[in-house]
Amino acid sequence: MRGRAMRRCWMRGTNEDGNSLVELAVLMPMLILILAGAAELGRVAYESNAVTNAAYAGAFYGAQNHGTASDTANITAAAVSDGANVAGLTATTATSCTCSDGTTITCANAAAKCASPARIEEFVQVNTSATVNPMFNYPGVSATWVLHGQATLRVVE
Repeated sequence: MRGRAMRRCWMRGTNEDGNSLVELAVLMPMLILILAGAAELGRVAYESNAVTNAAYAGAFYGAQNHGTASDTANITAAAVSDGANVAGLTATTATSCTCSDGTTITCANAAAKCASPARIEEFVQVNTSATVNPMFNYPGVSATWVLHGQATLRVVE
């Protein structure tokens, strides 16, 4: 009998029927916020990767030969079409030239300034950017994020 009485006394003081529900109610908003933040971070990482890949696609088009390197309209079109799933993607292009012996040149004076046996090396650079709006507004976090991508490739001779 003594064991039974102690067990009854011990069980009376440990009635925790609603505690789990209260703990869940307290922690659920925090868990939802963490889940939403993870989803937002994944979406922004995907968009950032797409913006960078679009810059690479434009530079890849321009680096095919010297003719495509000066075709800025199609370089920009290649970058924008590669990032078609990114809203508001913009692209800018630039070409630069260097002399293989280290002489400083521009593409306009490359033939006159880069003497043989040195070679003219031409590069195509594409910069892309897009503005991303977050799914949720977080206190203390900007309402829009600007993502940038850049790729520079040497033109194939």
